[in-house]
Amino acid sequence: MSPLQDLTRWPELPYVAWKDTCATLHLWMQVVGKVRLALTPWLNHSWHVTLHVTARGLSTPLISTDKRDFQVEFDFIDHILWMRASDGHSRQLMLKPMPVAEFYAEILHALSELGIEVRINEMPNELPDPIPFDKDRVHTAYDRDFANRFWHVLLRSHDVFSYFRTSFLGKVSPVHFFWGSFDLAVTRFSGRRAPPHPGGVPHLPDAVVREAYSHEVSSAGFWPGGGAIEEAAFYSYAYPQPDGFSSALVRPAQAFFSKELGEFILPYDAVRTARDPKQAVMDFLESTYLAAVETGKWDRVGLECALGEAGRPRLV
Repeated sequence: MSPLQDLTRWPELPYVAWKDTCATLHLWMQVVGKVRLALTPWLNHSWHVTLHVTARGLSTPLISTDKRDFQVEFDFIDHILWMRASDGHSRQLMLKPMPVAEFYAEILHALSELGIEVRINEMPNELPDPIPFDKDRVHTAYDRDFANRFWHVLLRSHDVFSYFRTSFLGKVSPVHFFWGSFDLAVTRFSGRRAPPHPGGVPHLPDAVVREAYSHEVSSAGFWPGGGAIEEAAFYSYAYPQPDGFSSALVRPAQAFFSKELGEFILPYDAVRTARDPKQAVMDFLESTYLAAVETGKWDRVGLECALGEAGRPRLV
């Protein structure tokens, strides 16, 4: 297999083999995400705090302060956390096995050296039994190979999600990574208000959840595993969930509706081993979206268009 082919494959990502690294990386990303949260004005649906997939890993968007403009990036090729400022100065932190408390102290110290002073809420979000960052010496694992594999799955998923996104004229999110729930997602909106969300997400203010789900959505994404569905999977859900949504027929055949999660699930291994993995994910995205809009009676004529083509403007 050539290096170029290797970059396009869908690697194995067995959750049990990297769950400790996954848990540590989740918490490290929460630290980085909360730096942006503390310094950036609120944007609808918490879109201001998400991370973006890059050619080397995951990065914050540009963060601006009175003194500096900067970005923070996880580089999963050289395994470095980069903090780069617009004046050319930078700091780096090697990604290696270390406690969350050490990572937290090191990143705040590095930012301080760049003239960036920031205070964040030290309690992790959306996790059961969280440990404050400055006291967490439990989560220490970092396996370079699995971190790199995870990023490759995000690359491939980002490609499919971005293509799927081109066929929608209405309000649609970027393809972005949520560090709280630890998933890559893309969300379409009907344009109609939704009933208030009941809240109840562990260690996440109800006001944040209600603002995120203020309008009707069809949302899909990739999640690396743990909890109700332990293995890595693609998911799709509708909020509010219309009558008949859970019983809709979706593709491919390995997809199913999880009553516990209230979402359609497509196991990652079913995608990885498919003859055409990209098409398998597209089938899942399109069929679950169709289930949401048909049972939810969305204005499909006003919201949809043909899939985008490189170099060709959309015909109107």
